[in-house]
Amino acid sequence: MQMRPELLLPEALVFAGGLVVLLGGSFLPRDRQWVARVVAALVLLGAAGAAVVAMAGPAQSAFSGTFAVDTATGAARVIAALTTLLVLGVAAGEIAGSPRESDTYALLLFATTGVMVLAGSTDLLVLTAGFLLASIPLYGIIGLTGGRSGAEAAMKTYLMGALSGILLMLGVTVLYALAGGTDYALLRDVLPTAPAGAVGTGVLGVLAGLLFKAGGVPFHFWVPDAAQGSGATAATFLTTVPKAGALVAVYRLVDTVSSGDGSWLLVAAVLATASMVLGNLAAYWQSDPRRLLGWSTVSQVGFLLVPVAAAGRSDLALPSLLFYLAAYAVTNVAAFAVTAALPEHRELTAYRGLARARPGLALALLVALLGLVGTPPLAVFVGKLATATAAWDGGHGWLALVVVLNSLLSLFYYLRWVAPVFARPAADSPEFRRPGGAAAWPAATAGAAAALSLALGVLAGVLWAALEGPLLS
Repeated sequence: MQMRPELLLPEALVFAGGLVVLLGGSFLPRDRQWVARVVAALVLLGAAGAAVVAMAGPAQSAFSGTFAVDTATGAARVIAALTTLLVLGVAAGEIAGSPRESDTYALLLFATTGVMVLAGSTDLLVLTAGFLLASIPLYGIIGLTGGRSGAEAAMKTYLMGALSGILLMLGVTVLYALAGGTDYALLRDVLPTAPAGAVGTGVLGVLAGLLFKAGGVPFHFWVPDAAQGSGATAATFLTTVPKAGALVAVYRLVDTVSSGDGSWLLVAAVLATASMVLGNLAAYWQSDPRRLLGWSTVSQVGFLLVPVAAAGRSDLALPSLLFYLAAYAVTNVAAFAVTAALPEHRELTAYRGLARARPGLALALLVALLGLVGTPPLAVFVGKLATATAAWDGGHGWLALVVVLNSLLSLFYYLRWVAPVFARPAADSPEFRRPGGAAAWPAATAGAAAALSLALGVLAGVLWAALEGPLLS
């Protein structure tokens, strides 16, 4: 089988772009670091374009069948690249002119490369490499953009990442010992006849690492702390982009190891329920908007795991996962971009009167929060409807009910944020300044992401047609 490295053109572009930004940024004066941001943006646009071209062709594999270039990989590539592009808009207002600006852009590109590798991996060793490439730069991004609190958040993330990484590699070792190889095609053939206890240990170990990247239960503890303690750039990236690769990887793994009794599909359903319920309940008590969004991220991972529970049993499972990933990405970026535009407003009550002072920003926030709830015609509504239908079609009617109930539960804590935005400003309400120059980028990013959330919802049928394609076995 041919190696065909040209099939990994998007990954190669993003990684090479990271090297160029890292090395070139060292020679740029501080007031010219925007050049590195432009280079990063062009690289991401090029990678997204290459991914779209690859999606238009037939499903293929590269490097002796260890990497799949199919619809799922293509969608994850486009989502990761374009979402990181939006993150650059947040970064332009937060870290422009800082000493580590170009370093941060390089780390964002390296982590995005790892996310893309995760999405296309059909071999456990390639999966491990993708996990490490997506994880290690993330620690640096959190630490560089958050000051003292960012250092603490980076340490918590590192410790949780180290533990989950060890578990993932332990799981890979166990599965390799059972199957005599690491490619998914071999695992699909051998594991059904292997000892169930050993298979369970191996698969759960790999899932542990992937759930850390996704931010789902039980490896979710780092997400709210990192979202609150790091800068807006890191918070936006870590709660959005890694999910594109991690959840596609989870889907591939569960689809590979699922046997006739559907036990792993039930495990995915239980994990989805736990993430939804815990994330929603914990978000109720939060007063910091970024910490609230951190817990919201945990709950959203639960919704994203719902179609995994229907893998192989419903034709809606994979396209609903991919659509939800795209919808969640732009909607979550919109919410975090609003917090980046108002960095001094770190309490929900501090947003009182925003609608009167800055109506455009308030509208973007409203679209983002109603979108995360799942309000029509916004994109997340279509994603939740599709995932619930996939669960029902896959024989988990109770899970579809859990999706509906948790969507209703989430409405209340999002309204805790919406209410002060449209309330009459008090005499002592903080001012909502309109910054100019680079500082205006986060507000513009919030508006663009909110508009994309609406556009994806309205044009869901067109996008859905492009996402209907099987995994490459």
